[in-house]
Amino acid sequence: MTVPPAATWVIEGCAIATVDAAGTEYRDGHVVVHGNRIAAVGAGHAPQTAGPRIDGRGCLLTPGLVNTHHHLYQWITRGLAADSTLFEWLTTLYPVWSGITEDSVAIAATGALTALARTGCTTSSDHHYLFPRAGGDLLAAEIRAAARVGLRFHPCRGSMDLGESAGGLPPDDVVESLDTILAASADAIDRWHDPAFDSMLRIGLAPCSPFSVTADLLRESAALARARGVRLHTHLAETTDESDYCATQFECTPAEYMHRVGWLGEDVWFAHGVHFDDPAITALAASGTGIAHCPTSNGRLGAGIARTADLLAAGVPVGLGVDGAASNEASSMIEEPRNALLYARAVGGPRAMSVRTALELATMGGARVLGRAAEIGSVEPGKLADLALWRLDTPAHAGIEDPITALVLGSPPPLAALLVNGREVVRDGAVTTVDESEVATQVARAQKTLVTGH
Repeated sequence: MTVPPAATWVIEGCAIATVDAAGTEYRDGHVVVHGNRIAAVGAGHAPQTAGPRIDGRGCLLTPGLVNTHHHLYQWITRGLAADSTLFEWLTTLYPVWSGITEDSVAIAATGALTALARTGCTTSSDHHYLFPRAGGDLLAAEIRAAARVGLRFHPCRGSMDLGESAGGLPPDDVVESLDTILAASADAIDRWHDPAFDSMLRIGLAPCSPFSVTADLLRESAALARARGVRLHTHLAETTDESDYCATQFECTPAEYMHRVGWLGEDVWFAHGVHFDDPAITALAASGTGIAHCPTSNGRLGAGIARTADLLAAGVPVGLGVDGAASNEASSMIEEPRNALLYARAVGGPRAMSVRTALELATMGGARVLGRAAEIGSVEPGKLADLALWRLDTPAHAGIEDPITALVLGSPPPLAALLVNGREVVRDGAVTTVDESEVATQVARAQKTLVTGH
């Protein structure tokens, strides 16, 4: 459901990074918003217009950040298996996650989305692949949470049909049958998918990973998604364990396997992509397949450093993601461009990624990956009013001349304001749509109940 936006907003006196194709920037500019669209962007003061005005002096205005990969339910299982590999971490947490319910997912998603809003995120995807039999309507729970917090939302109906007894990683009690998954996937599209230009809610289909789903599920999900005009998402090439699994089970690399089952294309994006070889990068670029780069999570799990500079040089669409909160406890969207830059430079040298490229990954890069480059991701007239106004006149940022350098390399700054679809969601660092203290209390209670059983 689209939330009615304010009639008009005027933001002025701020630096602006439009992240448009020309890289247009203003050191002192304005933006005018009419309804849910950007009406004007330019230098100097805005024309006299009725409506609320936001004083942007000391601030930098950017497009809202786009989170291309998350697992919202994990917000209530942060801090567990802190020193484990990916496969160890999964086998530790699957039994805990098998206890999630509609109520606990609603609480977790509200907490996670609130944290994203506070760190400049205006659009978030989610990959929900775990559906315990007695859990209730879990996808509906997180969709309600996104509407409550006020973020633009791309939930993916995930799935697993390859349990331990059949050679997969997840326990048998959290996998579903192929028929159940396909029926639920079609139902999710029917109930919620909105393809409109200003949609606040779009559905994707997302079998979990090569080691938790069958080839039949991958093929059938791709056929259903393409018949219904929705996007496809899964994890791929996250760790060397996964590469070894694909070599043993399929006698090929992860990318070769996905090509074999029809999973390369402009309607597909993969999470992580840490361990792609040169032929994989070439195939991704040729097909237009996108990547959700999750540098913080990759570091937390010791998965490795993605070849981001090589992916970009080849022309692969790349966005950023925080990944699930159980492998990125901060889930701070503004930290992802900084970590992407630092990781790229750590392996590729000081020119491997610029601060402006890092910001582009977090904005237009994510918009491209989600198929919404014409609607969000840059500050341009006619685009949707998803805007982040960052406070850079703090002691932590004083003396950093370039505002984009201050944003990307400095301490995460507070938000003066966050607009989503023309609606104010954050003002002066606080989320305005929910009671953050109440959400924190509910999260702590839900975490204790899930982990301890009482």
